[in-house]
Amino acid sequence: MTETSRFPQPVSGTVTPRFGDIATFMRLPLFRDPAEVEIGLIGVPWDGGTTNRPGARHGPRQMRDLSTMMRRVHHVTGIAPYELAKCGDLGDASVNPASVDDSLERITKFYTKLRDAGAIPLSAGGDHLITLPIMRGVAKGQAPLGMVHFDAHSDTWDTYFGGYKYTHGTPFRRAVEEGLLDPKRVVQIGIRGSLYKRDDNAWAVEQGMRVITIEEYFDLGVEKVIAEARRVVGHGPTYVSFDVDGLDPAYAPGTGTPEIGGYTPHEAQRMLRGLRGLNLVGGDVVEVSPPFDMSGNTALVGVTMMWEILCLLAEAVGKRKGRL
Repeated sequence: MTETSRFPQPVSGTVTPRFGDIATFMRLPLFRDPAEVEIGLIGVPWDGGTTNRPGARHGPRQMRDLSTMMRRVHHVTGIAPYELAKCGDLGDASVNPASVDDSLERITKFYTKLRDAGAIPLSAGGDHLITLPIMRGVAKGQAPLGMVHFDAHSDTWDTYFGGYKYTHGTPFRRAVEEGLLDPKRVVQIGIRGSLYKRDDNAWAVEQGMRVITIEEYFDLGVEKVIAEARRVVGHGPTYVSFDVDGLDPAYAPGTGTPEIGGYTPHEAQRMLRGLRGLNLVGGDVVEVSPPFDMSGNTALVGVTMMWEILCLLAEAVGKRKGRL
C-alpha cells in the first residue's frame, strides 16, 4: 500500500449515486479534528456583513450539495488532489447570526485552531467579511499574506452607516490595517461597477495594491493578467479569495451585489490554473446566495472554483511534503 492510498477519498459516483448519502464537500469524509487533515474544506454560513441582498449564509449548504458533481482528477492539469494531500470536510465554523462581533470572534477562533493543527483551509462563504477572521487565524504569527483577489469590488472601503467598520465591503482595508495583508503583494482582478464617490477605490491604489479593472482585464487578456498576478504576489505566502460577483451575472446571478460585464467561468478557471506553483496557504469562494438562483447554477460555478483552488492547494502541499 502506498502512502497516498491511505489518504481520505471521496465517495465515487460509480459506486454510490451522486444524489445519495450525506452531502459533504467533494463527497469527502467528515472530520471534526483539523489535525486529521492537511487541507480542510469548511463552510462559513454567515452573511451578517451584507449591506443589501442577503442569503449567502445558505451558500455552503447548497455548495456542498452541488460539489457532488466534482470527480477526482483535474481534466486539464491532471492534478489528483486526493493523491497529494489528506483532504476532508471539517464542517462549518461556528457563527452567530445575531451578532457581527461575536461571529468574527468565533470564526477567528475556528481558523486559529486550524492553523495550530497545521491544516490549510479552503472555505465556502458566506459574505466576503468572513475572509477577515479567516486571515486573522491563518496569518497570525507570520509575515503578512499576499492575495490574489477575484471580485467586482475592491472591498477596501472604510465605513458604512455613519462609522461602522465591519461589512462585506471593508474586509481588506481592515486586514491591511491589522497587518494581515501586505498591500504591495495584493492583486485585485475584475473591479468594476458604479461608485458612491470618485475616489472609492483610491485607498487600495494608494496602499500599493495592484487593481486590475475589468476594462484593463479585457485589454490585457487572461495570460498577461496571470503573469501580472504572479509578479505581484511573488514567492511569499499567498491567499486566494474568489467572490462569485467577479463573474458576469449571466453565469452567476445568485449573489448579493451583481455587476454586469464580468469575466466568464472559463476565463476564471484559466486564471486560477495560472496560479500553479505559488506559495498558497489558503483560499475561499464567497457570496454565493442561493435565494437569488434557485436553479443551483451559481453554487455549481462557485464550487467548481473551489475545486480549482483545491487542486492548487493540494499540489502545493504535495511539493512541500516531497510527494511530487
